[in-house]
Amino acid sequence: MAAPVSQPPVAARASARLLPRGLGALPESAPASLRFSVGRRRRAARLEVKASGNVFGNHFQVATYGESHGGGVGCVISGCPPRIPLTEADMQVELDRRRPGQSRITTPRKETDTCKILSGTHEGMTTGTPIHVFVPNTDQRGGDYSEMAKAYRPSHADATYDFKYGVRAVQGGGRSSARETIGRVAAGALAKKILKLKSGVEILAFVSKVHQVVLPEDAVDYETVTMEQIESNIVRCPDPEYAEKMIAAIDKVRVRGDSIGGVVTCIARNVPRGIGSPVFDKLEAELAKAMLSLPASKGFEIGSGFAGTDFTGSEHNDEFYMDEAGNVRTRTNRSGGVQGGISNGEIIYFKVAFKPTATIGKKQNTVSREHQDVELLARGRHDPCVVPRAVPMVESMAALILMDQLMAHIAQCEMFPLNLALQEPIGSASSASELAPNLS
Repeated sequence: MAAPVSQPPVAARASARLLPRGLGALPESAPASLRFSVGRRRRAARLEVKASGNVFGNHFQVATYGESHGGGVGCVISGCPPRIPLTEADMQVELDRRRPGQSRITTPRKETDTCKILSGTHEGMTTGTPIHVFVPNTDQRGGDYSEMAKAYRPSHADATYDFKYGVRAVQGGGRSSARETIGRVAAGALAKKILKLKSGVEILAFVSKVHQVVLPEDAVDYETVTMEQIESNIVRCPDPEYAEKMIAAIDKVRVRGDSIGGVVTCIARNVPRGIGSPVFDKLEAELAKAMLSLPASKGFEIGSGFAGTDFTGSEHNDEFYMDEAGNVRTRTNRSGGVQGGISNGEIIYFKVAFKPTATIGKKQNTVSREHQDVELLARGRHDPCVVPRAVPMVESMAALILMDQLMAHIAQCEMFPLNLALQEPIGSASSASELAPNLS
C-alpha cells in the first residue's frame, strides 16, 4: 500500500494559490525577509523590491549602482528634460577630474573611467526618458583585499555593512567605495549643464584645508575665482602658495603609509532667488544631506557656520539695500545665500569636512569577522587624502540639489503667472536664447 502523500498546511496551500504563476509556496524555513502576508480576499500578490538608500532626488532623480571591484559602476537618471544636448564627452570632462591615478597624492589605481550612455539620448539630444550611464571597472585587484575579507578596517564601513546585511562585497569596500560616486559625477555633469543653460548657474569647489594647512578666508574672491585657478595644481587649491603647503602635508603622510583629511569649499553663483522650500526641505538642509552622503564626509556648514556663533545679531545680520539695477541685495552674505531655507540671489557658499582616509598602510588593532581580536595591515591602493578628488564630487552633489529644487520651484511657483511686483522668472533671456535653437 502506497504511503499517503503529505499535504501542506491549509495556510501554505492558500498562499500558494495567491502567488504569481510559476512561484511556488515558500517553505516554513524561508527567511522572514522573504515571506509576505496574504489577505483574505483573493487577489494577485504584488512583490516589490525597494533599493533602499540608492536613489537620490525627487524630480531630477539619480540611482547609482555597482561595486568597487565588480563589473562596473554607473547611474540611471530619471526626470531629465528632453531636447538637452548631451554626449559622453560632456560627462567625461567631470569624470576625468574625479578618476584615480591623477597624481602622486591620489590613489595609484589606473582607471580611465570611460563612460558610455546606453539609453535616454538620440542623435546627441536627451529624449526625456531614463538616461543610463555605465563605466566599466578595468583595473581590479580583488586579491589585495584578502586580509580585509577576514577583519574589519578601523573607521571603515566593513563592520557596519556586516551588522546590517549579514553579507558584503569584501573587495574594495563594495558600495562604500568612492567608486560609487562615478554615477553621481556623471549625473552632476548633466545637472551642471542644464543649470547653466537655464539660469546661468556656475558651481565651483576647491580645497580650503588639508590637515592643519588652512587657506585664509580672504584668500579667494568668490565673485571672480575660476576653474582654471582651481585646476592649476594637483591639490585643487586656487592659491599657489597654500597649494604647495597642502601638497607637502599630503606627501609627508603618504610616504609613511598614513592619511589626513581636509575641507572642500563650494560656491554657486547666479542661483535664482526663490529656490528651496520652508521647514523640512530647506535648501541648506538638502545640501547638507547631499554632502554628508559622500564617502568620508563628516561635517557641513553654510555661510558663517559655526563661526557665526561668535557674533551678536546686529553684527551678523545681512542688511538689505537696493542696487543700481533696482534689485534687492544684501550688503554682507553671512547667510551664505540662503535665508529661511530659500535662496536670496547672493552667492551660495558652504564647506564640507572630510576625515582622513580610513584604509592606511599601518598595522592597526581590530576585530575579525569571527569576533577575535587581531592585527590588520591593509593592502590595496588608496588616497592619502581624499579632498583633492572630492572637489568634483561636491560640485556634482550641489548641482543635483539645485537642479532638483529648480524643477520643484518651476512646477509649484510658475504654473500660473508670476507676481511681477515681487517675483522674477527663472532663467535669463541670454540663457534661454542659447538653448532655443536646440529646442526647436
